[in-house]
Amino acid sequence: MMVNTQELYQATFKGYPDVLNVPQVCEILGVSVNTAYRLLRGGEIASLRVGREFRVPKVHLMRYVKILALPEYEQLTT
Repeated sequence: MMVNTQELYQATFKGYPDVLNVPQVCEILGVSVNTAYRLLRGGEIASLRVGREFRVPKVHLMRYVKILALPEYEQLTT
């Protein structure tokens, strides 16, 4: 299943700023704060550090979601 970037943006990211904070990432992905921090610290989602806080450019989160939708990723995780 290929994910169209424009459709992904319209469905998920349209109401959010270009740079997201951790609570916004949690809301979009539907994950806990602990899971979000694990993904950020592990480098699975590219992010920036501003002082002690993480900031995630929306394009990096979109890239992460698209990678999860790739058939090759599904084969690697099974």
